[in-house]
Amino acid sequence: MSGGYDLNLFTTPPDCNFLCSVCHGVLKRPVRLPCSHIFCQKCILRWLARQNTCPCCRKEVKRKKMVHVNQLRKTIGRLEVKCKNAEAGCAVTCALAHRKGHQDTCPFELLACPNEGCAARVPRGGLAEHRQLCPRGGRQRCPLGCGATLGPAERARHNCYRELRDAWSARQTRSRALLQSLLRRVRRVHRTTDLIRRQLAQLGNFLDEDDAALLRAAPEAEAASDGSVVAELWGPRGQGVL
Repeated sequence: MSGGYDLNLFTTPPDCNFLCSVCHGVLKRPVRLPCSHIFCQKCILRWLARQNTCPCCRKEVKRKKMVHVNQLRKTIGRLEVKCKNAEAGCAVTCALAHRKGHQDTCPFELLACPNEGCAARVPRGGLAEHRQLCPRGGRQRCPLGCGATLGPAERARHNCYRELRDAWSARQTRSRALLQSLLRRVRRVHRTTDLIRRQLAQLGNFLDEDDAALLRAAPEAEAASDGSVVAELWGPRGQGVL
């Protein structure tokens, strides 16, 4: 891409001293090298990225030695140029430095249709008419920023405060319903927890009763065991075995 201004932009051919030797366009942000040759800033930086010599005389160049030529830039800024929309019908000419200001008001400047969903680009001068005929112009977002999309009839009676209040009320209703649902679930969890706790307590009592029964049965079993051992030792009729 060229770093300078296109020659066709100017109403009369610029002086050859205003041309860049790299892009052959009119100098844009001109900078002078130590060897006195002048180039567009963009062009020379792109050149020096490949080699560190002057494009004209091939002398070695150090970027720190480059100087902006502000006076030349002001002179070029006074050259007469055509509007960039000249081919579309704009006949205005102005100084290069004022070209951007003209574009901001030029009736031939293409603008995007502000209607949501419309991709058309129309000249600034015909934008008002396009908005009236635009098929997407039936519904538009509220200009006050509440976020509502409104048709022509709705815009006449639209009230942002009322819309936001109703939206807030609806959100509060949904929040309360969600909170009540969560509370019901928490209550069910509590009931289930209590039931499990009671069942565990019953199971513990049952195990405690089994342990007590085993403890009562242990001495009786031990006594019976001791009696059988004595009987075996003494034999029948109280006579000792030994």
